[in-house]
Amino acid sequence: MLIVMKPDASASEIERVIEIVETLGFRAHEMPGQNRTAIGITGNRGSVDPAHFENLPGVADAIRVTKPYKLISRDLRPEKSVIKVGNASIGGPELAVIAGPCAVETVDQVFAAAEAVAKSGARFFRGGAFKPRTSPYAFQGKGEDGLKILADVRLQFGLNIVTEAMDERGVDLVEKYGDCIQIGARNMQNFSLLKYVGKTRKPVLLKRGLSATLDEFMLAAEYVMAEGNYDVILCERGIRTFADHARNTMDLSVVPALHRYTHLPVIVDPSHGTGHNYMVTPLARAGVAVGADGLIIEVHPCPEEAMCDGAQALTLRQYETLIEQVTQIHQTISTYEAAFATA
Repeated sequence: MLIVMKPDASASEIERVIEIVETLGFRAHEMPGQNRTAIGITGNRGSVDPAHFENLPGVADAIRVTKPYKLISRDLRPEKSVIKVGNASIGGPELAVIAGPCAVETVDQVFAAAEAVAKSGARFFRGGAFKPRTSPYAFQGKGEDGLKILADVRLQFGLNIVTEAMDERGVDLVEKYGDCIQIGARNMQNFSLLKYVGKTRKPVLLKRGLSATLDEFMLAAEYVMAEGNYDVILCERGIRTFADHARNTMDLSVVPALHRYTHLPVIVDPSHGTGHNYMVTPLARAGVAVGADGLIIEVHPCPEEAMCDGAQALTLRQYETLIEQVTQIHQTISTYEAAFATA
């Protein structure tokens, strides 16, 4: 159920609704918006009688929600969410760029990439300290030592750190050293891990699973939000299909689809989405053109020496060119949308 408060509802009226929800044995999720506050109800196994709320002071409407997802829905929050990550945000008017190497390897490698990322105007730095690899013999990441290097990047360059956690211990460490917890494609339906990050207060970057449908992707985000963490960013990173010309098939149609159904910001990862260096920039341009709120890009000072995913990493010069191009596309779209809105 969704309780929609009147625009002038007072804090005490909102608190009264939350109190009744909890008295009934359910969980209340307060979601302030630009023009109103909505309160989502979870924990109910059946329908909730709207009569409990319809006549309460400050309540505009009580709506039954039939969709399996509630908190991520635009029914709860019609306007887009802007997620604060460190000293920047994702989902607002600025195109968010998260860039850096696939894995933290050495201090020199990470700092060379960070210098280029900071120079480009990007606000976020990516780098894996924990690496889920197909082979148990492949490089698995530097663990906490890698996170310490990333923390030094934030200190020296002012970049906000986005890095993956694979288990509960990893979540605790990323909370300590990072600014945003990435949940990788392989863990998109690791429901116990989703619940765990839902109890943190760090933003969560959730990547789409290798074969996940739209509903499965959105319900994974619902798992996080149902635990009280509403700062979720969705990431399309390619899915497995019959095609073999790329590592994955970049499903750009999911970007407008997600924007239609959810208020959460959506970014795209053309690096993992393609697996090939020469495809990254064209797919990044396309991602911005279809409305992505940001990009996550792998960039390495010497891709041929990378310990993982070197084939999809951009050189520093290629990354600079990508930023120039996607910035122009984003500015053009923003100008058009602003003109269209006032027409």
